[in-house]
Amino acid sequence: MNSQNGFLLSFIKYGENDAVLHCFTEEEGFQSYFLKGIYSKKNKKKALLQPLNELCFSVSAARGNGIASVSKFELVKNNDMYTDIKTNTVIFFISDFLNQILKYENKNLSIYSGIDRFISELTNKNYQAHLLFLVAVLKIQGVAPLLADGHFLDPETGTFSPYPSHQLFSEEVSMLWKQALSSDNLYATKIHSRLRKDFLDSLLVYYHYHITDFKTPASLEIIQQIFD
Repeated sequence: MNSQNGFLLSFIKYGENDAVLHCFTEEEGFQSYFLKGIYSKKNKKKALLQPLNELCFSVSAARGNGIASVSKFELVKNNDMYTDIKTNTVIFFISDFLNQILKYENKNLSIYSGIDRFISELTNKNYQAHLLFLVAVLKIQGVAPLLADGHFLDPETGTFSPYPSHQLFSEEVSMLWKQALSSDNLYATKIHSRLRKDFLDSLLVYYHYHITDFKTPASLEIIQQIFD
């Protein structure tokens, strides 16, 4: 039995009362856990199964080819971010996104603390935090664009050039990338509301080029409607 802190990324009901949790943990990176009895009528802890909640798990080692089991879990810290519809939409989008790109990720404290910082920004009503967090992840993974003098970002090469190479990477959008990448405080970057959709679209294009097997999160349409 060992104790493990982790952010809940997704969970799937298994059978009548059980669930499989997908988490990004502080010490072991991406992990899947079996949780018995969470959907039984007497269990009040299913309310804690919210995407990006940071939980402390008591974990029993896996037997044979199975997955590790959670005997109990607690909330690491309480927050009210699920009561705001915009915040809730962002959380589902980012948890969907992270569940995909972190599934082969081992221990990575930079990503773990990056998720914590993102949640802090979101809790403080920074409604563009998800866009800048996607830039932060690229920097942590070492695939962010290289800064140069050009006014247009080429998403395929990850470099700035004097001439446009992709319709989504206009001069305005490319300059947003440059501001975010060069800022000492990434989350202070201001993104005008009329550019948020284009900036998000450009981020997803960049991820398609630089993250293997990347797929656009299913929740993209919802987040675009909320922030339209």
